[in-house]
Amino acid sequence: MEILLNGEPVDTLQNVKSLEFTFKNKILEEGYLGETTQQYDAVFDGVEGNAEFHFGNAAPFALAAALVNKARRRDSGTQINIKCTYQFPSGRRARVVIRDAEFGPMPFGIGGRSEFATFKIAFSASDANVLPT
Repeated sequence: MEILLNGEPVDTLQNVKSLEFTFKNKILEEGYLGETTQQYDAVFDGVEGNAEFHFGNAAPFALAAALVNKARRRDSGTQINIKCTYQFPSGRRARVVIRDAEFGPMPFGIGGRSEFATFKIAFSASDANVLPT
């Protein structure tokens, strides 16, 4: 996983503990008089996900500040993309690029003296491209 802030990688966030994202397809269902079964359709409602990182420097705080500034409209034109690359045993790869993500809660935590500090993000975006390589 790589986070790109205005096209530049935030390369200090490399200790990805977990990543999950969902393509949000919504099924529409409607029944009509005279029909014997329901009619179905689907609508794509974007992508949402979350990630958790371990960190040992101040980089996550700088990213959080940039995300807050974007949400407050202090930095116009800020764009944040998320790039996920999956490497398979066969040598094939798949890449998912989530463009212009918006972010929700960003909790920071440390469970104890012998545990790593954690940073979590929740994100949503209008679209994602899947690029098999």
